[in-house]
Amino acid sequence: MVIMSVDLGKARTGIAVCDKNELLASPLGIIEERNSEKTAEKVFEAAKAQGAELFVVGLPKNMDGTEGESAKNARTFAEYLSQLSGMECVMQDERGTTVTAHNFLNATNTRGKKRKKVVDSVAAVIILEDYLSRRKNHRV
Repeated sequence: MVIMSVDLGKARTGIAVCDKNELLASPLGIIEERNSEKTAEKVFEAAKAQGAELFVVGLPKNMDGTEGESAKNARTFAEYLSQLSGMECVMQDERGTTVTAHNFLNATNTRGKKRKKVVDSVAAVIILEDYLSRRKNHRV
């Protein structure tokens, strides 16, 4: 199944997609939009173009596992995206994904404006990889 992941941000939202065999997660890029409904519409358009059948939306929990305002916004976004698309949206804990994405970009010496443009899509890849791993190991 083709699955699309979303790393929701206030100004930039990263998206990634996996292949039908759910083996490889690849970045698709970022959506630069501050309006969450417009962001959802753009995510849905990208999903249709990729043939995605499921969304995985990053859930930004606090390090102690609680959910704050960002998590509430992500849940609201996922609910709207699901209603808009008619597709299921699964929430995936994204704690540490941005830090991991920055570490990957440090390892590849990606800096400056280029780094700013790719970090959110790299985070979306990590969210998707985490979900795929959980799905494979636990039959989600």
